[in-house]
Amino acid sequence: MNILLTGGCGFIGSMLSQRLLKEGHNLTVVDSMWFGNFLQPHENLKIIQEDIRNVDNVPMAGIDVVLHLANVANDPCSELNPKLSWEVNTLATMQLVEKAIDNNVKQFVYASSGSVYGVKEEERVTEELSLLPISDYNKTKMISERILLSYQDQITIQCIRPATVCGCSPRMRLDLSVNMLTMQALSRQKITVFGGDQVRPNIHIKDMVEVYLHFIKLGKKAPGIYNAGFENLSIMDIAKKVVEYVPAEIVVSPSNDPRSYRLCSDKILATGFKPQYGVETGIKEVIEAYKSGALKDDENCYNIKAMKKLANLDRSA
Repeated sequence: MNILLTGGCGFIGSMLSQRLLKEGHNLTVVDSMWFGNFLQPHENLKIIQEDIRNVDNVPMAGIDVVLHLANVANDPCSELNPKLSWEVNTLATMQLVEKAIDNNVKQFVYASSGSVYGVKEEERVTEELSLLPISDYNKTKMISERILLSYQDQITIQCIRPATVCGCSPRMRLDLSVNMLTMQALSRQKITVFGGDQVRPNIHIKDMVEVYLHFIKLGKKAPGIYNAGFENLSIMDIAKKVVEYVPAEIVVSPSNDPRSYRLCSDKILATGFKPQYGVETGIKEVIEAYKSGALKDDENCYNIKAMKKLANLDRSA
């Protein structure tokens, strides 16, 4: 297949790019490269450094599937520049799907977020529950989903609501809960837990990548919205798992983020998807990468720290 992947140089995108090429697809990656380019040259890979808001510069002719991962990721980054977040996360999404339809693209797979549910006390947060997004980031994802679904009579739309992702990637992130707590234990021998009782869903990056491949293979057989998270753990439970592998003190501090939500992913499991990895795998990967010297506690691994260094964000995403 001919696949267009936005955000293909990112944390998930760089891993997904490798898998798509391994599967024999022709891949076009469009990425702003805010955090660099970690992709290796490949005969079936074309990389375009471009702001996805410049939709005229996004090649769509001959594309079979769009995987849309590019976004201003997480709450702090969205709060840094809300206008940028709405333009990149929502406006550009609408422009991309319209261009995809104009070019007879068959399928549009969108990386939404499990955080669109807001605070939920239900034991099983399914796709049918109401959305109560708290932050601008969550709101951009919710509105983007609604925009995309309004086009579902013209193109196969699949909106994936991922849990918090853990594990290692060429473009590493250490601002995600499992990775962050593991790095704290390794570099400081102390883990700071804010609150601790909040329950969050998790997914290993390798499973996240396989989710996207799974939907490419399903094609038009499985349109709609799907949760993707397979371990609902409290922040304290994650910290305790980390210290099983890395001796560290756990320090609890107050938190102003009360969100708990427990994703139920029965719907995606019913399509035949089977997760293979988990939080403990992610913890072990981070430990191994750190001890081997391949991973350092670098500012570029924290999205908000890296974005604060970027100039002219309003003009260059």
